Amino acid sequence: MTEPEPIAPPSPFLLALEGRAWLELASLLPALPLLGAAPRGDGHPVLVMPGFLAGDASTRALRWFLRDRGYHAHGWRLGRNEGPTPHAVEGMAHRLTSLHGRHGRKVSLVGWSLGGIYARELARRFPALVRQVITLASPFRDIGATTVARLYRAGLATPRTPDPDTATQQRLRLPIPVPSSCLYSRTDGIVAWRSCLDEPGPERENIEIRASHCGIGHHPAALRVIADRLAQPEGAWRPYTSTTTDWLLGVG
Repeated sequence: MTEPEPIAPPSPFLLALEGRAWLELASLLPALPLLGAAPRGDGHPVLVMPGFLAGDASTRALRWFLRDRGYHAHGWRLGRNEGPTPHAVEGMAHRLTSLHGRHGRKVSLVGWSLGGIYARELARRFPALVRQVITLASPFRDIGATTVARLYRAGLATPRTPDPDTATQQRLRLPIPVPSSCLYSRTDGIVAWRSCLDEPGPERENIEIRASHCGIGHHPAALRVIADRLAQPEGAWRPYTSTTTDWLLGVG
């Protein structure tokens, strides 16, 4: 199999724009009237997984919003995300099977950055337990297309986990057996936006959000899209259709 051309990491200019994540968090308050019109769900469980070196505190705003929309939103409860350690891999599997057993329903998975790669692999491993997967700026197409990887290669940081081998990277790119929505930003300063795109397919979509990498998990536009995706009846998945309200919030 021919390997695709590597994707270049984001530019230093885009990295410098990541500071706007705090403004995106602050924008939640004035956006609440628009977010209040987001569809409510059917109460099914949602497991939210954080990005690299982050923990459940980073997804608190997202989980609060999902609970307000009627979902049983859960953190991963595995502390800080330090990569796919054996503890994390088995802990996520246990968390998913536990939530499925507790609620007696399929679980939707929402993952931010590396957490989204975890979500896709959980769906690949346990498709019967997963309703759908939503990734937020997750570079599953090329894990090396990140600012962090650039620092590692320049010797300015010490890798915590080894790069995936060729077979693993090829598997990460493959479509998953459940509906998937991949949110990405062309102005992402941490991961290359092209590395976050899924292959076109009947139950796969890519949705652009005008956000930073560090802010996409609490950006009003992303919350609006996530609410819409989760509110779909089970087994009746349809591609996302944007509205004027979405454009005002920052979708597309």
